[in-house]
Amino acid sequence: MRQFLLFGSVILVGVLFISRLFYLQIYSFEGQDLFEDNAIRKVYDYPKRGFVYDRNGKLLVSNQPSYDVMVIPREVKPLDTLEFCSLLKISKEQFVQTYQKAYRYSPRLPYVFVSHLSKEDYAVLQEKMRKFEGFYIQKRSLRDYQTKVGANVLGFIAEVNQSQIQNNPYYKMGDLIGKQGVELSYEKELRGVKGIKFIQKDRFNRDIGPYKDGKFDTIPQQGKDITITIDTQLQEYGELLMRNKKGGIVAIEPKTGEILSLVSAPSYNPNLLVGRKRSKNYTKLYRDSIHLPLIDKGLLRVHEPGSPFKALVALAALQEQAITPETTVTCTGVYHYGRRGKMGCHCGGGIRDLRKGIAKSCNSYFATAFRRTIDLYPDASKSMDKWSKHIKSFGLGQYLGTDLPIGKKGNIPDGAYYDKWYPDFKWGATTVISNAIGQGEILVTPIHLANMTAAIANRGYYYTPHIIKSIGNEPIDEKFTTIRHTTIDKKHFEPVIEGLFDVYDNGGTAHFLQIPGIDICGKTGTAENFTMIDGVRTQLTDHSLFIAFAPKDDPKIAIAVFVENGHYGSIYAGRIASLMIEKYIKGHTTRKDLENWVLTRSLEFEYQKPYLGAPFTINDRREEIVPMPNDNLQ
Repeated sequence: MRQFLLFGSVILVGVLFISRLFYLQIYSFEGQDLFEDNAIRKVYDYPKRGFVYDRNGKLLVSNQPSYDVMVIPREVKPLDTLEFCSLLKISKEQFVQTYQKAYRYSPRLPYVFVSHLSKEDYAVLQEKMRKFEGFYIQKRSLRDYQTKVGANVLGFIAEVNQSQIQNNPYYKMGDLIGKQGVELSYEKELRGVKGIKFIQKDRFNRDIGPYKDGKFDTIPQQGKDITITIDTQLQEYGELLMRNKKGGIVAIEPKTGEILSLVSAPSYNPNLLVGRKRSKNYTKLYRDSIHLPLIDKGLLRVHEPGSPFKALVALAALQEQAITPETTVTCTGVYHYGRRGKMGCHCGGGIRDLRKGIAKSCNSYFATAFRRTIDLYPDASKSMDKWSKHIKSFGLGQYLGTDLPIGKKGNIPDGAYYDKWYPDFKWGATTVISNAIGQGEILVTPIHLANMTAAIANRGYYYTPHIIKSIGNEPIDEKFTTIRHTTIDKKHFEPVIEGLFDVYDNGGTAHFLQIPGIDICGKTGTAENFTMIDGVRTQLTDHSLFIAFAPKDDPKIAIAVFVENGHYGSIYAGRIASLMIEKYIKGHTTRKDLENWVLTRSLEFEYQKPYLGAPFTINDRREEIVPMPNDNLQ
């Protein structure tokens, strides 16, 4: 019996060993073990990244070949370091530092030793690579930007960091990933899928050929081409007009929500962030603390909206029946409220109805409209909630849900906001009256203002602003084709739009900015500007704001322009908005006087003032400027 038991045990152990060997030989390498086996070298085959086109089919981003020198530290054999460094154009100190960094990362995994070799350097090095064991050359594609504009829109690609590798197993050290702009937003679509080859090595660590005749190798899948909504000619023109100025321009097609132009000034040539000089150039841009070229000011610059916000104050008041289009207010140049409160007005004074109130930007009229709206209910907090709901229905005070990777929600206060601010004080309309003219606690970004303008142009609805037009032959996300309605009835928009039209037409604050043959509706704005200088809150030269859409009855473009330290709304922002509208609709510019004025003016001195201790120009909230032939404003 014991003999049979011993024999059975031997047979069982033998079967287990044979089964295990069979599993290891036949199945184990089909999984993750292939990646763990030190006898198999993994070589990644990187796909070409998808191209990027503008709305008119113009190629914006393509690819160019690039070559990286890779190292596997444990496979490195003694070599002529000086010769190798000479070929790579690096110092011996750089060699040692990079090798140590690679070894700390992993002795057995590939690491980018030198990236972005030129074609010429690659040709010379390739002939001598056999002398440097443990090193090999890996080919990949770098971006080749076919335009010098739109850097904030396009973004750039750079090596992944450790955090990105940990969060996504697709990426390995040395892989490239989209950073900013559409390169980031549509990284998964653009990057494609990399292929991999498994190379069998012998006991001397030499390559002997494909593992199992390439059975487990995969081929790369090229990234998808995408078309974005940007009009490159309009983008170029916007960046030209914003030369020597800081700020942002956002232009939207009201009927679709497609972003026609997204200017952030000052900008930079996107090709600066390609190749071996990318890191040096990025550092230089990052350290520019005056111009902040890496900050997308159309998406991230938060500020008070100023007088363009008055259009929404009017619409909320009309919806709540606090006023009618015929409601009049007599402006004396000062609006009195509370016990001793005063709000100045520079509209010229007189009797103002809604239309004239908008055209002349009368602070007294909109303070009255706001106050009547909040005073509709005994509880100001309840009234504020209703008012806030109307304003937020235009997309303000929230993330818009765009397909751009960055943004800010701004702020639209409600009742709870002020209840928290004034826990022991019975606040009311006069406490928060600055909201009436787009000041106080209201904060927006330029894209908020552009979207708000598109909603007004559409008479009460908008589409979520987006930058993608198509991904190959696939439909875009349905959230970008879904109508979003405001809480304002359509009938209330007409009197407000007539007032916005009068801003240009009937002696309004932008009457000198008319474009022949185009009916434009717009609104000037001037936002106060403060900063801390030596610990003291100091008022700087006001920001220039302007919103507009055109044509009036068939809107094709809605635009918001924000120029930092640009004085009154009609000086810089108004001129730029008018020129952009004409450029888009007509394809050329007839108002050469406006164009020459903008192109020959610089605000650089304004931006240097905090560092020079120079005095600032304070606009005192006045809206209108009448340009003179000898106007030499700098």
